[in-house]
Amino acid sequence: MRRAASTTLATLLAFALSLSAPTPIGAADLAAPTEARGSEAAFDYHLSPREIAPGVFVFIGRNEDFTVENGGNILNTGFIVGPEGVVVIDTGSSRRYGEQMLAAIRRVTTKPVVLALNTHHHPDHFLGNQAFPAETLAALPQTRQGIETDGEAFNENLYRMAGDWMQGTERVVPTRKLEPGRRLVAGRDLEFLALAGHTAGDLVVIDHATGTIFAGDLLFNGRTPTTPHADIPTWLAALDRLETLPAQRWVPGHGAIASDTSAIRQTRAWLQWLARTMRDGAEAGLDMTEMLAQPIAPEFRTLALVQTEYRRSVIHLFPHAEQAALSAPGLR
Repeated sequence: MRRAASTTLATLLAFALSLSAPTPIGAADLAAPTEARGSEAAFDYHLSPREIAPGVFVFIGRNEDFTVENGGNILNTGFIVGPEGVVVIDTGSSRRYGEQMLAAIRRVTTKPVVLALNTHHHPDHFLGNQAFPAETLAALPQTRQGIETDGEAFNENLYRMAGDWMQGTERVVPTRKLEPGRRLVAGRDLEFLALAGHTAGDLVVIDHATGTIFAGDLLFNGRTPTTPHADIPTWLAALDRLETLPAQRWVPGHGAIASDTSAIRQTRAWLQWLARTMRDGAEAGLDMTEMLAQPIAPEFRTLALVQTEYRRSVIHLFPHAEQAALSAPGLR
């Protein structure tokens, strides 16, 4: 008899809480130092736009998890300046981030923001929406639904992780339903692809004039991918689609900009290894504790947050692998 492959709901919840959520921040933590907490200067993201192609700018975040020290500045955002206005790609992790992003855009151009996109519904990519005109906010239908359903909980959890950086941040759901396709936006030749895998709706933005592709969190570069809403087979199919695109440079959701397909190959290799590890562990009858203790393959050990994200992925993915193993022919 194989050992029972399914752990109890209570055990899963305990693991999820201990590995996926931070220790709640107490009032004393948020209060000190008092003089710094009372000053807006203490909440400066130091956003400096980097022009990576003519009219294409990015803000590079840290390869870290959310902390009170970084305020959630852990992702890449960007904007594209066209003859008639500005297109924003993701708005950041807080109201303050969005406001400082807009101020940085204003240092580059006075042209109006005509479109502010959320590539998917994870909180670091949409909680800066307040800073931009409501009529400019747009996202895929699945992303809008995700923000509507999960946005408040995400906001509350980010306050626990990032503290006072989040003051005044509210969930704002994009009002515009973004349709995939190629068209002129602000006088710029842009194409929007509706893919999935990291979440149920993952937007990819292509600037055809420069061959720049904003891939959102379908791509991680030098940083371990996150998987709270992942469907790995769908994600791998999306990576195959990305690899066919004519690109001069890739902007991942997290990590360094790539001038080749190395970020695609790295993300694919991790996902394939992760799926194989989950499947093999379930078929061998390992339990959750044993899976959490499995070693990371040598080629991935230099990725940022690899131990943390592996453990989170076990919580997210291993129960499904167990169920698949139990449903295999011969075990029914």
